[in-house]
Amino acid sequence: MKEGSLDAPVRHNIAWQDEDFYDTEKLDDELRRVFDVCHGCRRCFNLCDSFPKLFDLIDDSNSGELDTVASEDFEPVVDACTLCDMCYLTKCPYVPPHEFNIDFPHLMLRYRAVQFRNGQTPFVNKELTKTDRNGKALGKIASIVNWGSNVENSIPRKVLETTCNVHRDAALPKFHKQTFLAKDQNKTKSINSEAPGYGRKVVIYATCFVNYNNPSIGTSAVNVLNINGVETEVVYPSCCGMPQLEQGNIEDVAKAAEKVAKELRIWVDEGNDIIALTPSCALMLKFEWPLILPENEDVKVLSSATYDIDEYIVDIAKKEGLVDGLRPLDGGITLHHACHSRAQNFGQKSVEMLKFIPDADLTVIERCSGHGGSWGMMKDNYETALKVGKPAARQAKKASSTYVASGCPLAAEHILQGMESLDGNKPNVEKATHPIELLAKAYGF
Repeated sequence: MKEGSLDAPVRHNIAWQDEDFYDTEKLDDELRRVFDVCHGCRRCFNLCDSFPKLFDLIDDSNSGELDTVASEDFEPVVDACTLCDMCYLTKCPYVPPHEFNIDFPHLMLRYRAVQFRNGQTPFVNKELTKTDRNGKALGKIASIVNWGSNVENSIPRKVLETTCNVHRDAALPKFHKQTFLAKDQNKTKSINSEAPGYGRKVVIYATCFVNYNNPSIGTSAVNVLNINGVETEVVYPSCCGMPQLEQGNIEDVAKAAEKVAKELRIWVDEGNDIIALTPSCALMLKFEWPLILPENEDVKVLSSATYDIDEYIVDIAKKEGLVDGLRPLDGGITLHHACHSRAQNFGQKSVEMLKFIPDADLTVIERCSGHGGSWGMMKDNYETALKVGKPAARQAKKASSTYVASGCPLAAEHILQGMESLDGNKPNVEKATHPIELLAKAYGF
């Protein structure tokens, strides 16, 4: 047996259709097997709050070993996992193909899947995952919703905290009356036929966040692609299912994968590349869906045809070259390398892309923001999320850049909140943004 492994990590298909997957005794046996390995290693103690919680449980037990820790005490360890995959990809020496076969995030997913099947997932958590329903409904009253969600409006935020368990101080995404899809359909596009990349065709998968909460990311992507000669079409069949995955609702993730992959496959067959606008969604299309539906041909085809937006811009630059016209941005950029960008294992594509901006003054942060999707917004997690994200916030504070960006826009907002929590002063930042918005700004859009 090897003491650790230097082999590239591989992942097994998720056996969510196997009844043994939901067997509570077999789940407990696997939890104890994995937790015992983690206890003997402890290399990942500083990644997220799951591991300190686990190690404290063991250290405070009667024997100082896992055998005297009650199974019902495992839940806080599972709850603290944000499925960021950083332990799996960057820290754990025992991931497959090592014989210990440790995949901590997918084990946490299995635990949540058992909870979901057994009706133990909180009602509010399940409702918050219905992003398409929520986006359509709240978009109709966007001005009222955005007013009520403002952290400065203490009364509605207290009500939201009481009813939905969303922390009163957590920054929340805004809603828009007009979706990104609608904006794009009403826009006259001008494709630059003189650009080196002319002839490329892409379909932009809007993602629920960009479609309902931040259309400017999508508009920026379209503008950058069009000026570089790329023909664009925006498509949005439905959410990718990442919110459902976080809650263990794998069946609904599979349904979303089947629906979206079937529609996008048509475009792939017509010669289009597929672009996802946020790293979590790109991760789902590329890596998670094939593990959930390994025999689905549409999913297989889509997985190999999908790019993260920053990854795609870098691909154009390397193969054909970007069109001239980029101008410097004054004040520096602090770029958070999002966990789900790192999990795609394609390198620092956001960094590479922003270096195309002349005289780019770039500070790169490769630490977790602490946000973890909706996890960091919740009442029980918000303070912990700030704690986990404090190293990233300190780096951003020290850089004092005009712009703070992340492939995960929610992470960027959370970093701003973390910066403020360090000394009580709001950071002097133009706004939290996505890297593609900065490239668009450098092009003059």
